Amino acid sequence: EEIALMKKSSEINDKVMLELWDSLKEGKTEKYYANLLTELYESYGVNEFSFSPIIAVSPNGADPHHHSSNDTIKKGHSIVLDIGGVYNSYCSDMTRTVFFGEAPNERHAKIYNTVKEANQSAIGKVKEGMKFSDIDKAARSYIEAAGYSEYFTHRTGHSIGIEDHDFGDVSSVNNEEIKAGMIFSIEPGIYLKDDVGVRIEDLVLVTKDGCEVLNSVSKEITII
Repeated sequence: EEIALMKKSSEINDKVMLELWDSLKEGKTEKYYANLLTELYESYGVNEFSFSPIIAVSPNGADPHHHSSNDTIKKGHSIVLDIGGVYNSYCSDMTRTVFFGEAPNERHAKIYNTVKEANQSAIGKVKEGMKFSDIDKAARSYIEAAGYSEYFTHRTGHSIGIEDHDFGDVSSVNNEEIKAGMIFSIEPGIYLKDDVGVRIEDLVLVTKDGCEVLNSVSKEITII
């Protein structure tokens, strides 16, 4: 039942993310959208956030823990959207990075695709018996190979359930073996100060021979 509730929580989060995309307008502030999320979640019977949502227009996205501000959305911005709600006590958590008004330049597109491939590389490693550190290494080594290792400044993920950051993390120092039924995030990112930040996060459910990704929102470059 716990897994069913986690899946439902993530299903709602997917819907809220797409509604958030549809609502993005030039000139509106990060804080406006952080507040709008309350309404979007409430329409699905979700009355609290898993964590304070992160809405970060460039270059604010270069701070992984940015607090939503009065900065406004402008054409050419990238926007990091890190959101989650609590459904029947179970947390969701997902990040997407979108581009507003126009396609990203070549460098930003390369950074985006590097993060996307790192996310998918780590997801591809997840199965029972692997170590958390193996999953971290899969994402980190991909970003290192692309030349951005110093700009991936946090662990690859965290366990999640009743608390957003539940026991255990996907980091280079956690050699615990993962087990079927565990749920955790895969959220690599690249952060270039005063320029751009890209993070892509999914929740995964470990199975005997792989994993099930609990989020279905597109990870292709998206222009709003």
